[in-house]
Amino acid sequence: MPLDLTLTIGIVFVTTALLAGSIAAMVLLRHAPARRRLEQIMTSRQSSAITAPVATLTLTDAVNPAIERVSKLLPTSPKEMSRIRRRLSRAGYHAPEAAVIYAALEVAMPIVLGGALFLLMGSGRGLLAASLAAIAGYLLPGIVLGRLVTNRQQQIRNGLPDALDLIIVCVEAGLSLDQAIQKTSEELAITHPVLTEELHSVINEIRAGKPRMDAFRNFAERTKVDDVRALVAMLIQTDRFGTSIAQALRIHADTGRTTRRQRAEERAAKLGVKLVFPLVFCLFPALYVITLGPGAIRILRVIVQGLGNR
Repeated sequence: MPLDLTLTIGIVFVTTALLAGSIAAMVLLRHAPARRRLEQIMTSRQSSAITAPVATLTLTDAVNPAIERVSKLLPTSPKEMSRIRRRLSRAGYHAPEAAVIYAALEVAMPIVLGGALFLLMGSGRGLLAASLAAIAGYLLPGIVLGRLVTNRQQQIRNGLPDALDLIIVCVEAGLSLDQAIQKTSEELAITHPVLTEELHSVINEIRAGKPRMDAFRNFAERTKVDDVRALVAMLIQTDRFGTSIAQALRIHADTGRTTRRQRAEERAAKLGVKLVFPLVFCLFPALYVITLGPGAIRILRVIVQGLGNR
């Protein structure tokens, strides 16, 4: 290889590595817990006290009246709205207007999709298509929300063993359980942001005066994750019988890590079966055309020539 080409490849490699490292360092530094704590300390209390009411008033005046007007027009009962709020909270949407927006989408999507197809295709052929589109429009928000809930539960399930390991380290270092959860939520903000948000909710409920076990029960009720329910049951038993929290958390973390590995092995074992359909419908037709196509063309030419000679 020529010397100039070697130098060029080396310079490009070093430049790319330095650029990628600089971008990664900037991103990690911006989201580092120490930087966030320093920014909170340096922020003036007086400025936050002045700006917070202004922002609250503007958001309240701009959003709440419109949301209230829309909620009054929706044909949804309060019981159904509470069910929607609980389901949206499992997907990570805790804002009060999220339930109203979801209920409005359930009403608007069938009308929009069904009406558009009915106008485009006419009253003859478009009636069946408009009905199917209306049904799909009504089911689409629920399907999307269910997918979001499943993804969030999977993220919580995958990050729980790592969080338990950090909690064990903090508890053995002398911190209380509440302080250990607070420290863990700060350290996992980058790798597991969903679990960090739920741990912050637990800490905020405890600081608001709610008993610790009730806050953990709400955590399990919000997420609907089996691993979290098992963790909450273990913490309740530990608190009731006075056993070692660190030892119980270590055993539960080992069990959760084993379960996570078993789930990964299960998904890997299912991969061969799932690949059958792409192979049959995508790869095999092209393979048959490439391998059998020339022979079929030659056979067709021989048949045509034989018919022509007659």
